[in-house]
Amino acid sequence: MSWAVEEWKEGLPPRVLQKIHELESQVDKLKKERQQRQYQLETLEAALQKQKQKVENEKNESAILKRENQSLMELCDNLEKAKQKTSHDLQVKESQINIQSGQLNSCKKDIERLEQELKR
Repeated sequence: MSWAVEEWKEGLPPRVLQKIHELESQVDKLKKERQQRQYQLETLEAALQKQKQKVENEKNESAILKRENQSLMELCDNLEKAKQKTSHDLQVKESQINIQSGQLNSCKKDIERLEQELKR
């Protein structure tokens, strides 16, 4: 088949044949270059898609971590409030114990005084 393609060149001057050969070589070179660039483009597009997916995954992970962080902050706030309430309740109970302890001591003194009076 290539002989049919080359048939049209028969009878052309050597200078024209040389120019045709140069042009054909240039066309082959440009085809190879185009193929290389097409391959590079496809490779870059694949890398871009991979990076986009990575960014999307990181955005999703970031959103999850933000929600988790918010939840943990709320939990910490609730625990701090519970701690403060417990601390306040403890202070109230300690105060009540001190009052009752004072009343107990007072009662003991009254009992001792009354026992002393009874002994007399």
